[in-house]
Amino acid sequence: MGVRKLKPTSPGQRFRVVNEFSAVTTSTPEKSLLKGKKRSGGRNNSGKMTMRYIGGGHKKSYREIDFKRDKANIPAVVKTIEYDPNRTAFIALLNYVDGEKRYIIAPNGLQVGQEVVSGSNVAPEVGNSMPLSDIPLGTVVSCIELRPGQGAAIARSAGSFAQLLARDGKYAILKMPSGETRMVLITCMATIGVVSNGDHQQVVSGKAGRNRWLGRRPRTRGVAMNPVDHPMGGGEGRASGGHPRSRTGVPAKGYKTRTPKKASNRYIIERRKK
Repeated sequence: MGVRKLKPTSPGQRFRVVNEFSAVTTSTPEKSLLKGKKRSGGRNNSGKMTMRYIGGGHKKSYREIDFKRDKANIPAVVKTIEYDPNRTAFIALLNYVDGEKRYIIAPNGLQVGQEVVSGSNVAPEVGNSMPLSDIPLGTVVSCIELRPGQGAAIARSAGSFAQLLARDGKYAILKMPSGETRMVLITCMATIGVVSNGDHQQVVSGKAGRNRWLGRRPRTRGVAMNPVDHPMGGGEGRASGGHPRSRTGVPAKGYKTRTPKKASNRYIIERRKK
């Protein structure tokens, strides 16, 4: 897996860096796991624009992903590794021995034909999902639940992972992708391995039109607006805009917005590094 720089045959190709997709094995998704995906274009039910900078974009079908991995101790074989337009990571199609098919977030190194399984007393191999109580200390994990049975909530995007540092009573201590160290119940499930497509962050779109294909419309800078529209707007000539802040006046770049009395604070051992 890697990236590829294109030849500058046009201005849009000149700086473009694309994914090789060498890990992807098919371009045809499993039809039984597809469902329609509607677009709002940033409009509400009466057609009024309620979210700026959203609209257009290529039509997509949603792939139903098994985030819970609740088919306990039933083996499955990896049929394909596929691209998913709705997420940065690749997905894998599993064929279970009882005939059911499911998509999962593919970890790095998962191979077609490999057998994977979820549940307790499972070998800690790439692609297997198991409770944090059964995973050896020091193991790199992804697709981690925050509450038992909730489904994967942490480390689901391309190249992300967490590390199991220790266990203390009914809690496991994890080092998160952000650098935060926190406690999670040992009954929560996690998948062994790093999420696939780690080269995603090296991809360069090359032109503005490619953002439009993703449904992202041009974003107007605050300093280019009038004072009525943004706190950083207005001024004679090209003013810097003063202290960086949002449209609603909340300071950006270093201002802490987390609620001091948030209930989950007691599970956080060390905050993320700046």
